[in-house]
Amino acid sequence: QVQLVESGGGSVQSGGSLRLSCATRAYSRSSYSLAWFRQAPGKEREGIAVIDSNDRTKYADSVWGRFTISQDNAKTTLFLQMNNLTPEDTAMYYCAAGPWNLYVRLEASEYNYWGQGTQVTVSS
Repeated sequence: QVQLVESGGGSVQSGGSLRLSCATRAYSRSSYSLAWFRQAPGKEREGIAVIDSNDRTKYADSVWGRFTISQDNAKTTLFLQMNNLTPEDTAMYYCAAGPWNLYVRLEASEYNYWGQGTQVTVSS
């Protein structure tokens, strides 16, 4: 059973920063895609950042230039550094794991395993 465990969510004021972590040790593959998604109340789940086993990355327009996805050297933890947060970033954030894809993808259907989510709340 693959378990992904997120941490690092919380409440922050507009303009602040947070770093999310996701333990990915249980998802041990030589080729993979790891991504962050978010879902705000009443909205669809949105893919915001992905990194694959070739270290290719892709970001949604909504977070480009503000968020950075990365992994630790041991490839056991996935991070999402979030800077210049706004109230529009308020959502439940999920990490997800799936197979490597020739085209780096941010669609939820491409991912097989999901964490339980961590809440991020940004106040104005």
